[in-house]
Amino acid sequence: MHHTVRVERGVQQRIFHQTSAMSDKEDIISVDYEIFGRVQGVFFRKYTQAEGKKLGLVGWVQNTKTGTVQGQVQGPSSKVKWMQEWLKTTGSPQSQIIKAEFKNERKIEGLDHKNFKVIRP
Repeated sequence: MHHTVRVERGVQQRIFHQTSAMSDKEDIISVDYEIFGRVQGVFFRKYTQAEGKKLGLVGWVQNTKTGTVQGQVQGPSSKVKWMQEWLKTTGSPQSQIIKAEFKNERKIEGLDHKNFKVIRP
């Protein structure tokens, strides 16, 4: 096993170089989300906005009349996937996430939003 790593080090570097070059052309995607659980009255929207901005994503977040939080997120696919995981597992410190639903995931040519905003009722 040690021998293989030594022999293929140059190959691994070339593969890494190709991979990083590919990431320059990463797809821009859009996905809608709805988060269920204890997600209202616990600063979920504020934390979602902050996380989205930290990742360089755009979109929006709002409370619903049924007690959920919904929104849309757009940006490079790897960052959007990271945000989806955050929405599923982290949220705001006082939140209790029961379920996260994602739908309408699609590749887009350009961003529909300029920033990440909280929409208030």
